[in-house]
Amino acid sequence: MIKSIDHVVLTTRDLDTCLDFYTRVLGMQLERYGAGRIALRFGDHKFNVHPPGFDAGIKARTPTPGSLDLCFLADCPLDEVIARLKACNIPIEEGPVKRTGARFAIRSVYVRDPDENLVEISERA
Repeated sequence: MIKSIDHVVLTTRDLDTCLDFYTRVLGMQLERYGAGRIALRFGDHKFNVHPPGFDAGIKARTPTPGSLDLCFLADCPLDEVIARLKACNIPIEEGPVKRTGARFAIRSVYVRDPDENLVEISERA
């Protein structure tokens, strides 16, 4: 019945810091659309971003910054990811470590975004 994910909603405490992390550090593209809506695009995917005070109408019962645990597949070797994280002064909490991904074994590093969401960045092992 379910084929794929269309988008995920990212709730943030601090819009500017959040956008800086996902665009400057992770290389996502900022998109503004509709009536004050914000998205971060990467590949065929996107995050809709909900800053403080944003009224989304229908939403999660308790949207909470810092409650996500995300895993991304990198478009470059993990060693390049690690070098970029270090250049951007983003501390690696764990890794590189081997994990089991949705489709294959992966090699990952873990960091935190500004809202303390856990962000895993991986390559095929």
